[in-house]
Amino acid sequence: MKFLIAILGLLVVFALSFVASNNKRGIRYRPILIMIVLQLILAFFLLNTVVGTVLIQGFSDIFTNLLTYASEGINFVFGGIANEGQAPFFLNVLLPIIFISALIGILQYIKVLPLIIRFIGLVLSKINGMGKLESYNAVASAILGQSEVFISIKKQIGLLPKHRLYTLCASAMSTVSMSIVGAYMTMIDPKYVVTALVLNLFGGFIIASILNPYKVTPEEDKLEVQEEQEKQSFFEMLGEYIMDGFKVAITVAAMLIGFVALIAMINGIFSGIFGISFQQLLGYVFAPFAFVMGVPWKEAVNAGSIMATKMVSNEFVAMLDLGKHALSPRATGIVSIFLVSFANFSSIGIIAGAVKGLHEKQGNVVARFGLKLLYGATLVSVLSATIAGVFL
Repeated sequence: MKFLIAILGLLVVFALSFVASNNKRGIRYRPILIMIVLQLILAFFLLNTVVGTVLIQGFSDIFTNLLTYASEGINFVFGGIANEGQAPFFLNVLLPIIFISALIGILQYIKVLPLIIRFIGLVLSKINGMGKLESYNAVASAILGQSEVFISIKKQIGLLPKHRLYTLCASAMSTVSMSIVGAYMTMIDPKYVVTALVLNLFGGFIIASILNPYKVTPEEDKLEVQEEQEKQSFFEMLGEYIMDGFKVAITVAAMLIGFVALIAMINGIFSGIFGISFQQLLGYVFAPFAFVMGVPWKEAVNAGSIMATKMVSNEFVAMLDLGKHALSPRATGIVSIFLVSFANFSSIGIIAGAVKGLHEKQGNVVARFGLKLLYGATLVSVLSATIAGVFL
């Protein structure tokens, strides 16, 4: 039964993508088919094999150790604030982002990350049928983040046509920054985080290839990466990345305070007037999508509510909400994988603002296709969750 539902889910995703495509005749199906097969193979490998389990456990252990190291710095500054036995979200989940950000800065500075990103991007460009820039951007987005990635390609931002700019922004919204992966792993099972990271990488290309198909000519297929570190000393760079990590932690904390409070208020208003909370209402709207992803129908409304919460607020709020629902292991896994992306309304502003800061005209272009950007990134999350649902 779950295989039939998975096929239905794939058909729904592709139908919704096809309807919104800006060039239906230009869709190239061969790379799409290859990437779907790769997604299935990778999902099976990560979720259903001993080697995959060992790799995920190893990846999880790395972040567990990093979070332990981060706690040394946090305890030095904030030790004694929390009551014994309690685990404040800000201290234990958000502040370790600072340490992870510093490590990313060091790996960038010593040229390890750029080398890895370029290599993986080059391999991906041979598979996805897109350009080197698009492939580089997808990998870099998953490591640097949805706004920082545009700084690394700012030499080319002003020269890109609208269709290529859309693909770059879609990749940025479909992935997540490596600096906050550790935070996710404290809230949901690490194996779902890793699986989502891998599946979203290919899913972004699949959906973009349907929504926004095009060919990159050899003349256009150029990659010019900005090497900011050449102008900075090591400690200047380190200080900058530490402050960047702190800004991310504070921003996420502020967003959580605002969104959790607003959702609580809206839930109260809806409950008082209609006898049903706003999140429950959204749950009914998103329930069919949860079902075609593989969530059992009896849990589809609760799952749909969590999915909707992620889209109207952010993934952190939704992950907190997920912990409050007693979903089955299968439903929990599918919803968890859906949540691991930046596909929400606030990301439209973040990405448009990041591009506008580098090139005002292109930033306005991004703002105009912002809703289509969110539409595509959400379909990527649905696709990844559907693929994973086959093996859960």
